[in-house]
Amino acid sequence: MSSIRSIIKRRLEKFIELDANGIRSHILSVFLKLKKTTVDTLYETIAKKHDVSRSAVASMVGYIHSKLGILRAYKESYKMPIVYSLKEDYVDMIKSVLNSGPTTDAN
Repeated sequence: MSSIRSIIKRRLEKFIELDANGIRSHILSVFLKLKKTTVDTLYETIAKKHDVSRSAVASMVGYIHSKLGILRAYKESYKMPIVYSLKEDYVDMIKSVLNSGPTTDAN
């Protein structure tokens, strides 16, 4: 039986492998820089470099949270937006996958 870390790493590698336009890699690198953010803040950052809708960014964040399991989500009150934060256990894994995979995001 595989460990949970190896399962998450495989899913993360597949997620990055399917990144045709660099948006997925960019979202993960923004999470590495900011550590925690809302979908709206993330969208504003991503939209500066990529032509993407807010709902596409929200969908990717939801996928990263639910399927990859590398984000934590919390809400201070029902009126506040959900704040997503990167789980510290996976920071090194994300960095290594981003550095090893091909990127189309020119800096």
